[in-house]
Amino acid sequence: MRSILLILSTIRWQDVVDILINSYILFRVYVLFRHTNAFRILAGIASLWVIQELAASLGLILTSWALQAITAAAAIIIIVVFRNEIRTALQARNLKNFLWGSPLEEKSSPVTVLVDTFFQMGKKRMGALVVFPGKEDLRELIHGGIPWDGRVSQEMLMSIFWPKNPVHDGAAIVEGNKVTEVGVLLPLSQRTDLPTFYGTRHRAAAGLAERSDALVVAVSEERGRVTAAKDGWIKPMAQPEELANILENHMGMDHRRDPEYRKKEMTKLGIAGVLSLFIITAIWLGFTRGRDTLMELNVPVEFVNRPAQLQILETSANKVHLQFHGSSAIVKSLRPEQITVRINLAKAVEGLNVYPITKENIQMPPGLFLNSVNPATLEVTLDVPATKIVPVQVDWVGKLPDNVVITDVQVIPSEVQVVGGKTLLAGIHTLYTTPVRVDTIVESGSLTAPLIITPASLKLADPSHERVEIRFTVAKRSEKKGPPEG
Repeated sequence: MRSILLILSTIRWQDVVDILINSYILFRVYVLFRHTNAFRILAGIASLWVIQELAASLGLILTSWALQAITAAAAIIIIVVFRNEIRTALQARNLKNFLWGSPLEEKSSPVTVLVDTFFQMGKKRMGALVVFPGKEDLRELIHGGIPWDGRVSQEMLMSIFWPKNPVHDGAAIVEGNKVTEVGVLLPLSQRTDLPTFYGTRHRAAAGLAERSDALVVAVSEERGRVTAAKDGWIKPMAQPEELANILENHMGMDHRRDPEYRKKEMTKLGIAGVLSLFIITAIWLGFTRGRDTLMELNVPVEFVNRPAQLQILETSANKVHLQFHGSSAIVKSLRPEQITVRINLAKAVEGLNVYPITKENIQMPPGLFLNSVNPATLEVTLDVPATKIVPVQVDWVGKLPDNVVITDVQVIPSEVQVVGGKTLLAGIHTLYTTPVRVDTIVESGSLTAPLIITPASLKLADPSHERVEIRFTVAKRSEKKGPPEG
């Protein structure tokens, strides 16, 4: 219980939004694909992924590797094999239908008009073949159709199957309340148990019904009988009411009017929503709360919001050593720039400031947990900026040759302006050059040498004065005569 409360206390509002967004995406995938074959394959791939993660956690290296390869291959196969169903599921007239409605949900169809038209055709001995697609895509099964975009009416259907119409021998596709294609060729059934008086239309109706979830209605020219085929069965319709019931059942219209059916559908969707939230939460916990990997980094310290009237003279450390843990997936994808250590100097005062380094100073991606910080505190010395003119002196080292002496030295410039903290500048009286050896000096000349500026927080007002010119005059040393011999 304590560990659960600890986890809940570390959840941010961004984590809640992250879980809700991905839960809704998973829920929409279920809604869009639940009545397709692709959904079953998606469920199978998800199961393989879960088993692969379980095998990896148990240390079954070969099994985990094999399942990972199978899952990757299956994800590609499903896109290729079920591309038409995926395209159909993702088609939507507007963004609202895609985000909330179901593109696969059939529109209302004028069943009464269709039934009356079919039986009128039967009385007039006018042959017809009409396909009502189900949830499955028919593009791989039907051929030769001519695009059509007409609202269903008795006159339109009669004109399509009028014997002198060039497309009357083919099938018409009816989706919702529109005829979408005419002159379509359907696959013929190879069954041997069909009645011998069934012609090409009836065999085409049975052939498509055997291979898909479509409902096909055929009207015979010779007998004037109306026949329906679906899911492998084909039978004549004795009464219009019988065909109307089959059409309504196929289109889902009878269920949608049933309050009990609507209640069951809402219950299913509610369960799917809860499961989506549970699954995404479990995945999120697995990614962000896994503690199987340790990592250490040396992170540079960033000082922010420094008061304008102060400048940093000295810090006890410029980098902080961090040790943290998290799931292997997050740690492996981590980039060093994603972790920062910031010290807020907004309330800093002149002189020494001590800052403890806590979680509030450290920015890390969600899912990482801090183990230790070294050093735990940081000392920052600040001072008021000031300038000071100080003399420059040459730092001579070594010994001149015995026969020469330096009689005059000029340093150009002889003084430089130094910028730094007021307190620090108070202790600076002279700037020295880097050591200049005199061992090899035998005649007058000049040379250049850089200035030594310490500490590093000090700067020269004119950067060109970082090197100074040293001009020196050398004279021969006079030799002393000894006492006369007596």
